[in-house]
Amino acid sequence: MRARTWRTAATALGAALALAVSAAPPAVAENDRRPGPWTSAWGTAPQHPAAPDLPWGGWSSEGFTDQSVRQVMRISATGSHLRVRLSHRYGAQPIRLARATVARSAGGAAVRPGTLRDLRFSGRAATVLPTGAERFSDPVALPVRAGEKLTVTLYFAAPTGPVTHHGDGLATSYRARGDQTRGTAGDPFTGDTSTSFYLLAGVDVTRGRGPGTVVAFGDSITDGYGSTPDTDRRYPDRLAERLHAWGRPHGVVNAGISGNRLLTGSPCFGADGLTRFRHDVLGRADVRTVVVLLGINDIGAGGAPDFGCGSPPAVTAEQLIEGHRALIRAAERSGVTAVGATLTPFKNFPFYYTPDKERVRDEVNHWIRTSGAYDTVVDLDRVLSDRRPGRGDELAAGYDAGDGIHPNDAGMDALAEAVAARLPR
Repeated sequence: MRARTWRTAATALGAALALAVSAAPPAVAENDRRPGPWTSAWGTAPQHPAAPDLPWGGWSSEGFTDQSVRQVMRISATGSHLRVRLSHRYGAQPIRLARATVARSAGGAAVRPGTLRDLRFSGRAATVLPTGAERFSDPVALPVRAGEKLTVTLYFAAPTGPVTHHGDGLATSYRARGDQTRGTAGDPFTGDTSTSFYLLAGVDVTRGRGPGTVVAFGDSITDGYGSTPDTDRRYPDRLAERLHAWGRPHGVVNAGISGNRLLTGSPCFGADGLTRFRHDVLGRADVRTVVVLLGINDIGAGGAPDFGCGSPPAVTAEQLIEGHRALIRAAERSGVTAVGATLTPFKNFPFYYTPDKERVRDEVNHWIRTSGAYDTVVDLDRVLSDRRPGRGDELAAGYDAGDGIHPNDAGMDALAEAVAARLPR
């Protein structure tokens, strides 16, 4: 395509992408105007219920009937009170939540006696989650410290139908028959587990004036795929640890979705990054900084056969760059610092790699490094790439989870170290 045609197409695409980001619906949350200020201390990105035959969908397609689901998450900020954010963003029908509790975790499905608190919604134990909506619990007086694990238990008496979830949670969730919200032992939950999150979108804490929240926005690398489950070794988890160790106690939220793409959505891998940016990033409490690591799935999956999750079109570097520019503009309008991360190596991932696709990655990375469009750049490509001569387009063996694209625990540590060093103070 000639240069003038490229410029015309890029201009049209840029206008469409700007509209997509600005028109994306904000978070719809009720009863959230309570004492603060609030800081996001944990979060995950909501997804559509998965098809029953997809292994990462867990219980999302069947939902819950006279069942309790107990979920564990590690908090990244210290606070005196907390509130829990529930999301029915992608539900097909309203859901009635009969009862919910929060407590400090005692390991596995057990909780610490004496810390269990009822969650209430506008003063009531039960609430209805409307289709497409989110709801915060009332504030709960339960002091928490950064690095501490909390457990949220939700009980659904009536059938829910399919539920909004986050597929690749990398943390064990537990299910039991009946109302187990006030039980402290883990025994009723033995044997029925999943590694997804259900209806949970976030935990906020109130702590007075703080340094704000960092949102890690991306795909499976941000989501933590390749790290050890149930160990909180995702790079955003390790980032929170480093920031606290360095005396910079930011809240950190993981808004990654495995398989996610910047320009096109998928029934399996979430809404496209442009559409979900306003909700998953700018809709968080006290967000100050976003770290964007997104685009490798647009490149690698572009033009590939449809295996049941949709087949996105092949993309050009110009299209991806326009997408990144749209995110930067949206962040700037909200006063959020945008940190751009270069796309990491994928040469030994056989389903994605071709020399032409590698050239697209290189062009996008060159733009991220040199354009000055992002407020700050962290070069994760160079952090993870093989340093041996002629191997720079490959993931270093010591950081490879085994598939040539996803970092292992050591790779996640390296990412966290690099991001922490580049975040504004």
